[in-house]
Amino acid sequence: MQIQDVFAAYKSDLQQMEKYLDKYLTSEVRLIPEVAHHLIDSGGKRFRPLLLLISSRLCDYNGDHRFPMAAVMEFIHTASLLHDDVIDQAAIRRGKTSANNIWGNAASVLVGDFLYSKAFKLLSEISDIALIKLMSKITNVMSEGEVFQLMKCGDVNITEEEYLNIIEKKTAVLLSAACAAGAILGSAPQNKIDALYQFGYNIGMAFQITDDTLDYMAREQEFGKAIGKDLEEGKMTLPLIFALQSAAEEEKEQAQKLITGKQGNEKVIPLILSLINKYQGIDYSLQSAAKYIKEARALLPIFNDRPEINHLNAVAEYVLSRRI
Repeated sequence: MQIQDVFAAYKSDLQQMEKYLDKYLTSEVRLIPEVAHHLIDSGGKRFRPLLLLISSRLCDYNGDHRFPMAAVMEFIHTASLLHDDVIDQAAIRRGKTSANNIWGNAASVLVGDFLYSKAFKLLSEISDIALIKLMSKITNVMSEGEVFQLMKCGDVNITEEEYLNIIEKKTAVLLSAACAAGAILGSAPQNKIDALYQFGYNIGMAFQITDDTLDYMAREQEFGKAIGKDLEEGKMTLPLIFALQSAAEEEKEQAQKLITGKQGNEKVIPLILSLINKYQGIDYSLQSAAKYIKEARALLPIFNDRPEINHLNAVAEYVLSRRI
């Protein structure tokens, strides 16, 4: 089963979710829907809403709350992207000019705040205390991840453990919440909620490692952001962290001078790519992602054999297959 088959299986549900996105993006302040729609309508795959809808169906929940809850996931994700692009001074997002480059940093931050508040307005209307507790915890952890990443920006001595801590907080916890929320809606027993939470965690870790690795692999028009952009923004990701750990002392010193220096991107990227390739940083990163996917799939046998398990396995395979 391919990822497009999974999306097709939830087409109707996703269309219902889109109605909530449109409904809650309205505002008499015209700039708010302009900025929000610029990013939300720019080709995002609705990956987090999809996970929630699969988990809901897996746990036999077919009620209407799954649609606003899926919208909550997309709003929180979009808000985090708007804030990320301001912090990173990004020029491109999903192959388009980033919102902060069009409307400025202040507008991007404030519209991100608007989306966060809309997400919690939707949560309050669902009125499930377990979901409110989950999402309150998750958004707080995501904020911690942003601050920790900011602290480590440009730190050539960042460890693999610190990197994993950042991507756990910034990416994995929201995918965990998407999966767990579906189980909570379905009043699933705690062991199944926990299994889906951990499934989402492992998928999220693999997703971000793969995403960071693609920064050194994919062509810009296919991946939707400038190649080597993470490095330019001071983000030390796993391919380079592993390469630096394996490199000779002289190579480390040279790389550190390049990374912390003022040389242009055109000079630095080829040299860093050469170091990553020499010490197989890309291979190591993809193998790490594959381990997380294996752990994710090992969590699913707790559920009965049914179509949704195939859907989750297809999502897991997609995370690893989205290469150049």
